[in-house]
Amino acid sequence: MTTTTAPATTTAPTTGAGFLTGLRVFTGRSVKQSFRDGESLLMAILLPVFLMLIFTFVLGGAMDVGGGGGREAYLSFVMPAIALTAAGFGASYTSVVVSNDMTTGFMNRLRTMPFPSVTVLLGHTASSMVRNMLATGVVLLVGFAVGFRTDATVPQFVGAVGIIALWILMITTVFAMLGMLAGSAEAASGYGFILLFLPYISSGFVQVESMPGWLQPIAEHQPMTPIIDASRALLNGQSAGSGAWIGVLWCAVFMALAVWVTAVVFPRKVART
Repeated sequence: MTTTTAPATTTAPTTGAGFLTGLRVFTGRSVKQSFRDGESLLMAILLPVFLMLIFTFVLGGAMDVGGGGGREAYLSFVMPAIALTAAGFGASYTSVVVSNDMTTGFMNRLRTMPFPSVTVLLGHTASSMVRNMLATGVVLLVGFAVGFRTDATVPQFVGAVGIIALWILMITTVFAMLGMLAGSAEAASGYGFILLFLPYISSGFVQVESMPGWLQPIAEHQPMTPIIDASRALLNGQSAGSGAWIGVLWCAVFMALAVWVTAVVFPRKVART
């Protein structure tokens, strides 16, 4: 009697999704969440637009920022600050959704799945960049509709938008870190509140020389002033000067700090039971 032995079957090891696949999946998830939350999306877009209209048509006629004064001159002066303010409001939403993922058990559920959990944070960051660049584009379009004009060449305009985009990336990274650290969505929103005030204590809405003497050094040496000055100069067809590299340096320092804190704390947060 001949005994036949069935061939052994081997099961291929599960390798899981790669980094790029996880990033693509969770970026898509975050983008869908953003556009489904219509109220937050409208707030991120409409609030800066309303600020621009208020500053231009209510205060613009009384503001003297050089260049002949008047609403059109003030609109050209204030446009970079409005665009960067839009980024701040949009990025604050990122801290809330990251905090929700961290505190509702979503991250712990992902521990059982074979892909890098950090892609969730990166997906939120990429989604916020999409949302904030959209908001910035809307602000610029409305600005052109109400009288904003630029003397910038194409490279200068691209450079101004690039500086604004770099700030958006930095502040989004910082807000994602704050959302990871916060114990609740409400706390995450509150932690970043001070960042939303930076445009108002800068050269964004008034000239620094018009501020009280004790406030001028703070306004001159905070991160947003060189970024606003550089983007404003480029939009006006002028050289960005030292403000460009100083602003880039500020952004690089904040991003490096946020990435380092995330790299240290995130694995412990995800591994926590």
